[in-house]
Amino acid sequence: MTLDELRRQLKGILAAALPAGEAEGCVRAILEDAGGYTPTDVAVRGDLSLEPFTAERLTGMARRVADGEPVQYVTGHARFYGMDLHVDPAVLIPRPETEGLVDRIVDDAAGRADLRVLDVCTGSGCIAIALARNLPFAHVDATDISAAALGVAEANARALHAGVHFSRADALAMPAADKPYDIIVSNPPYIADSEREAMDERVLLHEPEAALFVPDTDPVRFYRAIAGYAAGALGAGGRLYFEINSLYAEATAEVIRAAGFAEVAVERDFYSRPRYAMATKAG
Repeated sequence: MTLDELRRQLKGILAAALPAGEAEGCVRAILEDAGGYTPTDVAVRGDLSLEPFTAERLTGMARRVADGEPVQYVTGHARFYGMDLHVDPAVLIPRPETEGLVDRIVDDAAGRADLRVLDVCTGSGCIAIALARNLPFAHVDATDISAAALGVAEANARALHAGVHFSRADALAMPAADKPYDIIVSNPPYIADSEREAMDERVLLHEPEAALFVPDTDPVRFYRAIAGYAAGALGAGGRLYFEINSLYAEATAEVIRAAGFAEVAVERDFYSRPRYAMATKAG
């Protein structure tokens, strides 16, 4: 089988299960991330003869995606902020909306160096690693309650040569900080249990529940706990950044204000949904 024949075979498998644009994207991801064949290879080396094992392995991956597995878990790769991250079912797949959170932090911190940064609920490490690579000489700490997630995050930091210190901690009961932070950021669980029925089955069946859902009775529980912690752990003028559930934007802003923060702002993502909450600790 040639590379072009394999591409057409993968497209046929995925086109039957996914929208056209998504199917094309999954074909590219399988060929590049799992096969090592870049778009240029596909364009100019279509007549390349492949080993049967290679064709069978990549075809099997396409069938898994067609059966409902996220392509990022199948290939083990996810793109985030110009980085190639390893992901598996121990961590959430990084979303483009979260890149917007990193953008805001990097923009706000322009011209500053040696910042102390904490990422709570780090998951794959995507936020912490992106900040370590984009904030000059930053000291970046990151926590998660999941030992398996921390294993993924630590491996990603090593692969990307990012200086991040990881530790295990419960976001609802964080240990006291030994020194004040300049920035605390979190993308914690924020999807209410009642939202499950409207979600894509690929998320529900494969991504870690503990990193996604909160009870309907207290959908802002993580924001309340982290804001309360940040009120003491940030230095004067320190900044708090959250990715939030657009359904609870005002409730989230209110718990941040209740923790004593000033200048609380909620901003929208590229879908025009309230997605980011930011605040400053009073001096």
